[in-house]
Amino acid sequence: MKPLFDLGVLPLRHRTGRGWKPHVSLVFNAGKRLNFAIDTTRSRSMQPDAYMITHAHSDHYGKSAMLSDRAVCSEETALALEILHGKKFAGRTFKVGDPIDICGVDVKTYPTHHTIGSCAFYWQNDTGTRILVTGDVKDAKDLPKCDVLITEANYGDPDDPGCRFSDDIGAFREAVEASLEENTVFGAYAFGKAQRAVKLLREAGYSEEIGMDPVSLALTEGLMGDTGPLCDLDNNCGIRIATPAQIPGLRAARKFILTGRRDYKFPTINISDHMDAGGLIDMVHGCSPGAVITYHPGGSRPLKLAAYLNKTGIYARALEQVNNILEV
Repeated sequence: MKPLFDLGVLPLRHRTGRGWKPHVSLVFNAGKRLNFAIDTTRSRSMQPDAYMITHAHSDHYGKSAMLSDRAVCSEETALALEILHGKKFAGRTFKVGDPIDICGVDVKTYPTHHTIGSCAFYWQNDTGTRILVTGDVKDAKDLPKCDVLITEANYGDPDDPGCRFSDDIGAFREAVEASLEENTVFGAYAFGKAQRAVKLLREAGYSEEIGMDPVSLALTEGLMGDTGPLCDLDNNCGIRIATPAQIPGLRAARKFILTGRRDYKFPTINISDHMDAGGLIDMVHGCSPGAVITYHPGGSRPLKLAAYLNKTGIYARALEQVNNILEV
């Protein structure tokens, strides 16, 4: 990966005795040689200088990294991790938008609008290379220009119609209006989507109680300000929010899953916490990097996004194309 080497950034893949991990670490010089691990589990061998946690979703491994005093994340992400896992966050926190000193490096933080507290990290190495790590992104409007971009590819296949979408707020509002006559349950992940559903319900003018499962309720009350009246899932109310796994066991006249996916047997309303393929491509062009690494999720989409970017003249590699290995 000569372009990245020339920019003074060495990406490392993680491998254990059980195989490859969906993790990346960045080695660079900033007064000294440093290793920042991005959304990774804790290492049992070589410790990085910092565990950067972009947000609290389980596939970004904060449950493990939160137990290290080298962990760094936003105040809201730390609180969400504590609620989700019942453990004390051991690292350092910051307010999204504020800078934080990590091992002598001035690291700036930017909101990604994915979940409450989700953020991107930005810093420079000794050669002046600007490095931006996004985590998952819903809206890239606040992200700065950079030289090296490490980003997600959840919907990164430009040729897949399922990766081209926009939020269907109109369908959501229609479902809310119908709930005045028939009780409705919305399927939404406990962290992120459930809080967004509450926000959308209040913006749609729904002022009655909203029933929520215990984890969604704890996260919503802990992370949001003015939520309006909330109650337990088993209360008799017109609208309830539950996890998709709970939907089959609930009685309701109408059931919807709020998602960008298309593999549920229940009706779906396209409400996604990610950008589609077009949004990801626009984000890359907006940030104007000289090199891109797509590191999340597993599967073929990081490869397909990287291939598309290369065709447009942007040097890009998916994580699985990185040959530098860190044994952990």
